[in-house]
Amino acid sequence: MSSETVTKQELKVIVFQLKDEEYAIEVDYIQSIERMQHVTRIPRTYPFVTGVMNLRGVITPIINLRKRFGIEEKEFDEATRILVISKDQLEIGIIVDGANDVIDIPVEKIEPAPEVIGGVEVKYLRGVVKLDKRLFTLLNLEKVILEA
Repeated sequence: MSSETVTKQELKVIVFQLKDEEYAIEVDYIQSIERMQHVTRIPRTYPFVTGVMNLRGVITPIINLRKRFGIEEKEFDEATRILVISKDQLEIGIIVDGANDVIDIPVEKIEPAPEVIGGVEVKYLRGVVKLDKRLFTLLNLEKVILEA
């Protein structure tokens, strides 16, 4: 009998939709998931920055992930959500087509991202996960938020 314990590393992620693809971000970064609301435009910012919103007293910059990834835009609807992310004392909202669910992904299932995946630049991706019949793209949050 071995005293060795096997620990299975899992990553808890929130799965969200952009166009026809499913993406994932670690749940640890998610502060909240909000319905689409009024965003105040800010002049002379990057085209993917929609503006800012007042979220419970905190002025939060909002990024349109479709614009960030060069995916054609669509009208916001009932499913549209803002994922409020907190990273290194920075709070930012990202607009997504819908937030699907929270799942645990075994770390060993994360594979390197292929060079082209749905037109999204590979630098924004941390990897790809195949789970059952689903395929998720795991985002590299630092690159998505901090790189212009």
